[in-house]
Amino acid sequence: MNNYVRIFDTTLRDGEQSPGATMTSAEKLEVAHSLARLGVDIIEAGFPASSPDDLEAVRRIAEEVGNPTAGEPNAKVPVVAGLARASKGDITKAWEAVKGAQKPRIHTFIGTSEIHMKYKLKMDPEEVIQRVSEMVAYARSLCADVEFSPEDAGRSDPEFLYVVLGEAIKSGATTLNIPDTVGYTTPDEFFNLIDGIIKHTPGMHDGITISVHCHDDLGMATANTLAGIRAGARQAEVTINGIGERAGNTSLEEVVMTLKTRHPVFELETGIDTTQIARVSKLVSNYTGMVVQPNKAIVGANAFAHEAGIHQDGMLKHQTTYEIMRPEDVGVSQSTLVMGKHSGRHALRSRLAEMGHSLDDVELDKAFARFKELADRKKTVTDADLEALIADEFYQPRDVYLLNGLQVSCGTMGMPTASVRLRGPDGKIYTQAAIGTGPVDATYKAIDEIVNVPSTLLEFNIHAVTEGIDALGEVTVRIQGKDGDHTMDAQTEIQHNRVYGGHGADTDIIVASAKAYISALNKLIIAQTEGLQTA
Repeated sequence: MNNYVRIFDTTLRDGEQSPGATMTSAEKLEVAHSLARLGVDIIEAGFPASSPDDLEAVRRIAEEVGNPTAGEPNAKVPVVAGLARASKGDITKAWEAVKGAQKPRIHTFIGTSEIHMKYKLKMDPEEVIQRVSEMVAYARSLCADVEFSPEDAGRSDPEFLYVVLGEAIKSGATTLNIPDTVGYTTPDEFFNLIDGIIKHTPGMHDGITISVHCHDDLGMATANTLAGIRAGARQAEVTINGIGERAGNTSLEEVVMTLKTRHPVFELETGIDTTQIARVSKLVSNYTGMVVQPNKAIVGANAFAHEAGIHQDGMLKHQTTYEIMRPEDVGVSQSTLVMGKHSGRHALRSRLAEMGHSLDDVELDKAFARFKELADRKKTVTDADLEALIADEFYQPRDVYLLNGLQVSCGTMGMPTASVRLRGPDGKIYTQAAIGTGPVDATYKAIDEIVNVPSTLLEFNIHAVTEGIDALGEVTVRIQGKDGDHTMDAQTEIQHNRVYGGHGADTDIIVASAKAYISALNKLIIAQTEGLQTA
């Protein structure tokens, strides 16, 4: 058995299914490029049959990320996979989307637990076996690399799984993915399930890769994935920051850093450039509007922070007393270059390059202008400030409405009032004033008056990027479109009812709040417009 574990990243498919994590095609493409630089082996780019937009996004990723590029001739070219239900229509669309990649893959699935077969599929076990045989064979007739997943394998009868997986092998599947779809199993159970599949599936041979895909409903996704790997699985299906359906998926950073940090235990390798982890984590967080909790392993704000006196004393004496990995290993830099108002373009370009951001001259000019503006208000600009600045400047949806001016008045003596000036999609400037329960509420009401797109604010999060009174503030919001038109078709209604995230950063927290809200509204407007165009 080989000692290399393939990393199959499904951030753009399973991760994006997390409520509020929807990304535009352009955002998915940027994340895919970052995943390729990170070194993932397989990118599951989406579910092509779910919508025309998703099919187009997968196609662009297959063509642009799934092929060698002139700018990065030595970069690893990932496999690009598209998900498909076990039906000819889905499989045909998946192939249409991924066929432009150098290494395309079709990933097809069907439920195999008694619950799924009886209540969802309404099929007998014999019908499921027949469908697997026919659809895997059809996928293999289109693509040499076919992955098959028995959905809800964690609650399926192992003996039935052996039969189903044997048929998948016979029909041409090259990877067998075993999903704990609802996060039900314990590590011991999952180890035994994978061990039994390897030992008892008919036709199992060295050319077949066993994969594991675990959800975190009981908080055991990473533990189950590692148990499956110890049992012989050599592909791990993961997402950045562990985002995904319900409680999320196995986290890429946790699996990869466990294998690296505990190498003497596992004696296994991955192809991940771990110094890129923090940057990609931040990118995904900003695009999805899903904040990484401070105590999140590996990438949380507190992952390498020490406050207890005993811990601080130990750290001052030797780093390994309380840190089992170096922050630099995951791209959490320990800055030695102090960035301030006297720093020039070269220093900024160099620092951003060390942090994993490669900017062209035009982008550098934009970043430098924002940097100087921030440096005039802060004595020292930290790496965290720079990450927030880059995210706010470049990781935003394309502009529909753009904040052009904002003034608020508030306090105990009067009613909170906001005057907002936006540049609209037609290039005109729109101004509106509103009264609210507080400065943010007043600002959002004024924005709503201008934009006039019905939506509901579901979540508002605010935190300081760094310590101190001059800290840069970050705001993330999540909104949902309101369905005000009951005559719209199903596709357009889906676009209206999705949840969209927005991100904003500024030393003025009201400005950051306005930027975040406008960012989310821009995504909603773009989605509604594209939905109407494709309807």
